[in-house]
Amino acid sequence: MQTLAADFGTGQVFWSMLYFFFFVIWIWLLITVFADIFRSHDLSGGAKALWTIFVIVMPYLGVFVYLIARGGKMHEHAVQSAQAQDAAAKAYIRSVVSTPADQVAQLADLKAHGVIDDAEFERLKAKAIAG
Repeated sequence: MQTLAADFGTGQVFWSMLYFFFFVIWIWLLITVFADIFRSHDLSGGAKALWTIFVIVMPYLGVFVYLIARGGKMHEHAVQSAQAQDAAAKAYIRSVVSTPADQVAQLADLKAHGVIDDAEFERLKAKAIAG
């Protein structure tokens, strides 16, 4: 057991961790490039196929050339995606959250249909206005 510890020293652990770190970053870059290739609306099908083949056949060179040639477009796609997600989140929040005026209007409708009486309407209205 001690010979294994002596062979696998602190420096070897550091280099192994560094290799693993770079490997994870490399996989992340590949996934990012492929995702950008396939979500690009400005590339034709043939261009997407050529970029994909280039990245598969020559992975290091393909990814670096793609980052140089289309890095700006990758940024634009990321910004557009973030804006779309933000708009969707805001629209969802607006649809779920009701204002006190909306709540009072719903209570008035319930009162007009005879579901609640005057006392309950006033109590619920005060509660809605108070927050």
